[in-house]
Amino acid sequence: MIETIKLTKKYGDLIAVNEISLKLTEGDVFGFIGPNGSGKTTTMRMIATLLQPDYGEAYVCGRSIYTHAEEIRRLVGFMPDFFGVYDDMTVLEYLEFFAATYRINGPNRRKICEEKLELVDMSFKRDAMVSQLSRGQTQRIGLARVMLHDPQVLLLDEPASGLDPRARIEIRNLLRRLGAMNKTVIVSSHILPELADVCTRVGMIEKGELIVDGHVSEVMQKARQAIVLHIRVTENTDGAAKILEQCDEVDHVSIEKETILARLKPGTMDYSNLPMALFEAGYRLTLFREEEVNLETAFMELTKGKQQ
Repeated sequence: MIETIKLTKKYGDLIAVNEISLKLTEGDVFGFIGPNGSGKTTTMRMIATLLQPDYGEAYVCGRSIYTHAEEIRRLVGFMPDFFGVYDDMTVLEYLEFFAATYRINGPNRRKICEEKLELVDMSFKRDAMVSQLSRGQTQRIGLARVMLHDPQVLLLDEPASGLDPRARIEIRNLLRRLGAMNKTVIVSSHILPELADVCTRVGMIEKGELIVDGHVSEVMQKARQAIVLHIRVTENTDGAAKILEQCDEVDHVSIEKETILARLKPGTMDYSNLPMALFEAGYRLTLFREEEVNLETAFMELTKGKQQ
């Protein structure tokens, strides 16, 4: 559905996007992760045909951004991080206005607007003035707007920016629905936890370069240099730590707030004998689990060379 080949954009001596190559298929929800100014928005604007690359190529549903820009715009819904609304309109009037610009006419127009309001859980605000909406509600109306023409591809630039916790949860739920509808979605964010549980794939961009691109589980695995175990015992934490230090699989042991952190040697996957060693020494376990690697940890680990 989306393919970029060495997509590049320069502003004078500044390389905003540096030879990004990416391929997404139908149903992919792609989390585009990177700090502000890393090139996320520039990349999305080029895919949406709103910005001309200096080099490289991009295809949307098999169509080139150079030769089929008008067709691509009919296939894409692009939601910028900030967009204007018309305060003197009701929510339904606002959507009907944009439906008309998509050449959705006749009695079908209102039906489609109502359907999109229901999709984003905003039917209860259909007759409210746009000026009365909260930031989160405005974002949801913006998403309904870009869905009016039933695009195959959605480009959502920081859709949860500036939202309160409840509104962020609502946006995440919407993203899950879009993935279930087999839309191809690129959603950018610099707030990593927002994307961890909604994306099928993630890409990490730093200073215009796509450093990591893969399925979420693959990225987590790549970031994990070694397994770290969190262990607690009923008593004598120091003694249990010394037992673990003597095990061949263990590389390093430390204690944080009565929890033993045992880092295994690189490549070690089988640690089944560690709890047995503690049992045989008379210790009773209250906690024994692997440390989770989240997107934030993965980003810091995989981009640490770029941020220096």
